[in-house]
Amino acid sequence: MMKALQELKIDLKKSLKDIFGYGQFRGNQEVIINNLLAGKDTFVIMPTGAGKSLCYQLPALLVKGTAVVISPLIALMKNQVDQLQALGVRAEFLNSTLSRSESTRVKRETIEGKVKLLYVAPESLTKEDNIAFLQEANISFTAIDEAHCISEWGHDFRPEYRRIRSILDQLGKMPIIALTATATPKVQQDIQKNLSMEATSVFKSSFNRPNLFYEVKPKTKDNDLEFIKFIKRFKNKAGIVYCLTRKKVESVAKLLQANDVKALPYHAGLEAATRIKNQDAFLNEDTDVVVATIAFGMGIDKPDVRFVVHYDTPKSIEGYYQETGRSGRDGLEGHCLMFYNHADIVKLEKFNKDKPVAERDNARHLLQEMASYSESLVCRRVQLLNYFGEHFAQNECKGMCDNCKRPQDKRFEAKEKVQIALKAVLQTQQNFDAKHLAAVICGLDNQYINSYNHNSLEVYGKGKEESVLFWETLIRQVLLANFLERDIDRLSIFKITQKGRDFIDKPYSVLFYRDDAYNERVQAAELAATEVAPKNSYDEVLFDLLKNLRKKVGKKHNLRPYVIFQEPSLEEMAILFPTNLDELSQINGVGKGKARKFGKEFWETIKEYVEKNDIETAFQIQVKSTVQKSKMKIFIIQHIDRQVGLEEIAEAQKVRLEVIIAE
Repeated sequence: MMKALQELKIDLKKSLKDIFGYGQFRGNQEVIINNLLAGKDTFVIMPTGAGKSLCYQLPALLVKGTAVVISPLIALMKNQVDQLQALGVRAEFLNSTLSRSESTRVKRETIEGKVKLLYVAPESLTKEDNIAFLQEANISFTAIDEAHCISEWGHDFRPEYRRIRSILDQLGKMPIIALTATATPKVQQDIQKNLSMEATSVFKSSFNRPNLFYEVKPKTKDNDLEFIKFIKRFKNKAGIVYCLTRKKVESVAKLLQANDVKALPYHAGLEAATRIKNQDAFLNEDTDVVVATIAFGMGIDKPDVRFVVHYDTPKSIEGYYQETGRSGRDGLEGHCLMFYNHADIVKLEKFNKDKPVAERDNARHLLQEMASYSESLVCRRVQLLNYFGEHFAQNECKGMCDNCKRPQDKRFEAKEKVQIALKAVLQTQQNFDAKHLAAVICGLDNQYINSYNHNSLEVYGKGKEESVLFWETLIRQVLLANFLERDIDRLSIFKITQKGRDFIDKPYSVLFYRDDAYNERVQAAELAATEVAPKNSYDEVLFDLLKNLRKKVGKKHNLRPYVIFQEPSLEEMAILFPTNLDELSQINGVGKGKARKFGKEFWETIKEYVEKNDIETAFQIQVKSTVQKSKMKIFIIQHIDRQVGLEEIAEAQKVRLEVIIAE
């Protein structure tokens, strides 16, 4: 494939701008695309909102044949196909929603080479007639989206995904690109093994979502008041509220409705027609907030969700990260708020009591991690990214979490205590969790410690002046500082790193937090609402006009509003004021195809607004600046010919000498 591209001399950046309207690639996108175009298998781990889909959509349009995209959800397929078709791209899907005649048409047009991207559900892929059809088609490569569904260790395991490799082997040799937004090291290992991609190039972007603000508030008797105040700050903005139970979903939706917030419930107990209606109302901007169980979200590719609230504590860090990741997918700021109460953890543990022992132990570990995250004073990002095997410097958070926004007055010199914790890990043969290590350090007398003879260790009782909770939370901070790492197969067990061994030999000053202060925070209600000041640099009146127009145009074309233009594009329009087709196509995220298809009403609306309010647009200023520069160049050339000095020319033009020299 790469040879063919070199012969065609395709300019990737030009194709990106012409088709998708973006001037630059983000992160690893360009190197991933080049790797796939070279015919190599490719494994991509990239957070939600970082542009995974572009990594296979753009290559599909540049090579001969049809790219097959395996996607787990019908809603997700339809959304992506709608967006591609809006760009003028021939994309189709093949799933159970199609009639026989529609399915026949899609297959025929694929075989004829008219379809560039074909989205297929894993269940459809396994059918014999579909395998036969794909064997007849000219397939350029296969993309496996949401690849974490392959792994039994992932949070969205789908058994059908385990069969993908064997089916692809029947379709002939072709490149494969597997993509996922969330993968712990163990899940990544499992995906690669199942797809026979152990030797494949892995492109792992940072899991950091710099545009998301993370906040945890303790549940108090005034919880509903705090909750309503928070929601009211996002008037007419899209948001998702997650609750643990259907009953809570209904009551929270009613609470919002009673406070004049346009909100609807979504859970598996509602009739299918009601669920679809409520989901469509959210996607079409007919309601602002959806209150849901975790049944809602995967496959909802709405880019302009401005906040995600966890009214109850989630079951795992992985689930929490996935759900918060539905905010700010367009790159604009998103706020992620969780209300936490340890009673939620206790309740969730009760739900697990009937599970098999191994499953129950794993669920308990996940809940312990969730409790640790919620109760900690450490940077939220440091904790989240560490969970996914990424080390992150706290100063890089830049105040985008509640802990980093607080005065840093809870830290203490922890050098000696860190040494004790590390020695405890070594002396217990690197085979125990934080709870047991803390009990040993505190010198507790219990049957479990005695059975391992850990009461005879040198470190036993060395930290008895502090509580077990103190040592548990300190051990987690030692992990975050990269002195320890998790056992890949037993995530609750800690292993010492080389950095940790070096620290034991040559300790140095380290400042840690007294995380056992969490209960004091709850009692003192230190967690006041964190106000996020508006940062609107665009014309808000015009932005609202364009947003309403987008909704109207979306209904006319039977498309979601964000498929027409996303919010960052509307904001840029309300800054630059494009007043013709050419200017509109220069707006980031628009492109020539969308500008021609949907643009006329937008640039006409902007032109009318500009004329009515006597606004000088950025494009007019740019033209004027270019003309002025041209006139200045002519003036300089003419006067140099007349042997006039540069200083005199600068004085005549009323500019600095450096400007004349630069010209």
